[in-house]
Amino acid sequence: MEPCEVLALSPRKVAYLKFLHGKNRSSRTGEIAAYFRVDPSTVTKAVNELARCGLVVHQPYLGVTLTEEGSECAEFLVRRHRILGLILTHYGLSGEEACREVERFESYVSRDAINRMCHSLGHPTRGICGSISHEYGCCGEEHGDEKV
Repeated sequence: MEPCEVLALSPRKVAYLKFLHGKNRSSRTGEIAAYFRVDPSTVTKAVNELARCGLVVHQPYLGVTLTEEGSECAEFLVRRHRILGLILTHYGLSGEEACREVERFESYVSRDAINRMCHSLGHPTRGICGSISHEYGCCGEEHGDEKV
């Protein structure tokens, strides 16, 4: 996979990557399955596909861990969610409503579109569900940030 080809990831795989990013540690497939209320075999299949893409390392019976590339990808996925959620709250949706709606379409929004939205919003640092990181190409040079 090219660096975080997020448009090629299914919404479920996006959710798994964001889950692992939020845990900030290795997670067993059973834990992931319980959280998402799916069969462990479903998680194992998706995790193996993510591993083939270089986004996670899966050690059976030990757990699933994000790779460096997977961590960068997950950071973008979280950033995308928070920027889109922030935009929807500007149009009157509550934070909870915005999160729910964003989950329905966020997988279809490109990195370039998110960078442009971030720029038009003035590079916000907080979204409705947490801080918003910035990456080189969005606002890197003007804010002194390095590639995240």
